[in-house]
Amino acid sequence: MGLPHMLKHHKWKLFIVGMGANLALIASLAVADLKPLAEIHWLDVLSEGGAAALALVWLGLILHSRPAGRVTQYLSLGLSGIFLAGFQDLLDEFVRFPETALWDHWIESGCMPTGLVLLTLGIYHWHKEQLSINKQLRKRERLFREHRSFDFTTNLSGADYLRKQLIQTLPEHRNATRSLALLFIDIDNFSAINRHYGHQQGDHLLQSLSELVLLNIRRNDLLCRYAGDRFALILPNTGRALAENIASEISTVVQHFAYKPHSQDERIFISVSIGIALTSSDISTLDSADILIERANLALLHAKEKRHASLHRAA
Repeated sequence: MGLPHMLKHHKWKLFIVGMGANLALIASLAVADLKPLAEIHWLDVLSEGGAAALALVWLGLILHSRPAGRVTQYLSLGLSGIFLAGFQDLLDEFVRFPETALWDHWIESGCMPTGLVLLTLGIYHWHKEQLSINKQLRKRERLFREHRSFDFTTNLSGADYLRKQLIQTLPEHRNATRSLALLFIDIDNFSAINRHYGHQQGDHLLQSLSELVLLNIRRNDLLCRYAGDRFALILPNTGRALAENIASEISTVVQHFAYKPHSQDERIFISVSIGIALTSSDISTLDSADILIERANLALLHAKEKRHASLHRAA
């Protein structure tokens, strides 16, 4: 049975630790004399051997759970040093070294503090690593909460996100020299397109239209899918004249847009109705998100009625 997958990346570390322990054992047996059983302190054997065994277990757990890298390097080197120092200390309980064998003390006195320093460095960098990971997890959690109102058809945020952004943005325009504009954009006769071409083609049309509008608005403007075939566009620091100009540009761009359904030779030309609502110019009042949305809906209704009336007169 081979090594677990993660341990395969650290096999050389395990080999070096094992080789170091074997060399220490062979060298100790070569120059030292075995102690009689009566001179062995078994409590020391248990404590020193247990410490060395735990360091080896910790080393295995670290190598089994972590990829290669600086943090793993520090942790594994530190635990290896602690293990070798503990292992040599354990050998002292079974053998008696001559006074000339100073390397025994070097191993114990050198590997232990070095191992502790390296282990401390590893834990410090591991701590920083965990802080970074936690930051990313919090970011992912925040994105997940926001994506609950995410529209996967158009890749736009939905009505909940629109309302949230209005609540955050409206107070900033209370004393601003320019108001905030909210545009509601509705596709004319979209239900007929769904009936004739199917809902899948209708979804593709919505996606294409959202991309078209995004290409024709400013960087700080926010486009959301409000509901069905209705889009909402927040225009910060925008007065009536500029809002009407942007709405006219969007309407013109859409009229020149030709959508070609899949497996169809014909092209679909569409138009949109746009309702415009602006924050109040009275600095003593502050429009709420719901009030502004309601005004935009009413403006859209009036725009659709005006369009139907003009089409009826033309007919």
